[in-house]
Amino acid sequence: MQEPRPVRYSQTTITELMIPSYANFGGKIHGGTLLSLMDKVAYATASKHAGAYCVTVTVDRVEFLHPVEVGELVSLHASVNYVGRTSLVVGIRVESQNIKTGKVLHTNSSFFTMVAKGDDDKPTQVPELVLESKEDVKRFIEAMWLKEIRGGIRDKMDDAKSHFEVENAHEILKDQRCKIVFKLP
Repeated sequence: MQEPRPVRYSQTTITELMIPSYANFGGKIHGGTLLSLMDKVAYATASKHAGAYCVTVTVDRVEFLHPVEVGELVSLHASVNYVGRTSLVVGIRVESQNIKTGKVLHTNSSFFTMVAKGDDDKPTQVPELVLESKEDVKRFIEAMWLKEIRGGIRDKMDDAKSHFEVENAHEILKDQRCKIVFKLP
C-alpha cells in the first residue's frame, strides 16, 4: 500500500500554443482539441497520484465559456479532487492568454473520473488523498456529491427505461420540438 499523497503532489499544468491546424471552420480552436488536451492533463495528474496507468471513465460538466483564438496560449491546471478505492476525480481549469495583451480568460472547467490500472490491466488501489487546505476539503466534498448525483441520474434513467413504452411517445413528446413521422402502435 502506497503512502497517502497530498493534492499538491500531483498538481499538473500543461501550456500549449494554439496553432492554425487546431482551428475549426469558424476560425476558433476546436472543442475536440481542447478536450484532447484536457484528457492528457487528467491522465498525467491521475497517473502521478496513483503511481499507475490511469484511464478515463467519465467526463463531467464541460462548458465552453469563451472561444479560444489561434495564437493564444492555453494553460490547463489540474489537480486530484477526490479518490475512491481505484478511482480519482481530476478537476481541470482551462485558461487562455492573449500573448499580445496579456489578458487571461477562464475558458472552461471540467471533471474527469479516472481509474488506475495495475500491470494485470485490472483496477488497482490508489493512495489516499491528503487534504491540506479548506479548498482541498471543499473540492473533495464537491466531487463526492458529483459522484452521488451521477449515480442517482444513472439509477433514474435505468428506472425510466424499464417503465418506458414507445406507445406513450406522443404524450411524452407533445411539447417538444420534434415530429414523429411513422405510425406508432
